[in-house]
Amino acid sequence: MTNSKRKGKRGELELAQFLRLHGYDDARRTNQYCGTEGTSDVVGLPGHHVEVKRTERLRLRAALDQAIGDSEGTGLIPIVAHRQNSTEWLITLRAEDYLTTIKRRR
Repeated sequence: MTNSKRKGKRGELELAQFLRLHGYDDARRTNQYCGTEGTSDVVGLPGHHVEVKRTERLRLRAALDQAIGDSEGTGLIPIVAHRQNSTEWLITLRAEDYLTTIKRRR
């Protein structure tokens, strides 16, 4: 396994743990189970397709485009969960999708 794959795996495991700490008990990394391209990196966040990036230099638009492409036809909202060393997790999604998310709460 290459260094970047190990870092990606660690990032996915970290995010799954973060989600579980916040009440999403079913959150888990998917690649260890199926390894299929186009699947969400982490499942257990209802209604969302999660692309995880654990890197110091993120090509955010490319990451979001990957999430959008991978989630096409699923009905899931594509998001990128990302963080750098010594920082908190951030979530990036399209403004339209964010508005859809908050409208569901009304």
